[in-house]
Amino acid sequence: MEQKVLHDCLHLALEGKMSFPETVKRMLETGVERYRADLVLLEKSHYAAGGEVQVEKISLAEPPCVGQPFSTEGVKSALTDIQRRKIGYAEFLRRIMSAGVTDYSVYLTGRKAIYNGRHGDFYVENFPPAN
Repeated sequence: MEQKVLHDCLHLALEGKMSFPETVKRMLETGVERYRADLVLLEKSHYAAGGEVQVEKISLAEPPCVGQPFSTEGVKSALTDIQRRKIGYAEFLRRIMSAGVTDYSVYLTGRKAIYNGRHGDFYVENFPPAN
């Protein structure tokens, strides 16, 4: 895994300059098979198949307090809006945090994301079929 590529992916996404599909493509090219975003610590950990781990700090201005009751509808709404490019990644993070998401894992090779709440609540989002 290349630290600079992962750093750039995160920060360009937060600035609204890189889409999720482009981020996934670059992460896969550098050997990432999955990553986990901890929205309490504001850290993103990237994992390679060989066991290598790379951690990046998520620089999010004015993050909301995480820990609200988990709202599946809130998560789905944020996902719909980011997929339709109505919001950027930073706003997506704020919205899912407000919906009670404490962390989420994205399985690039497994093509799904799992969003978790404080009390074991979760929502699974499968990636759409590749074009």
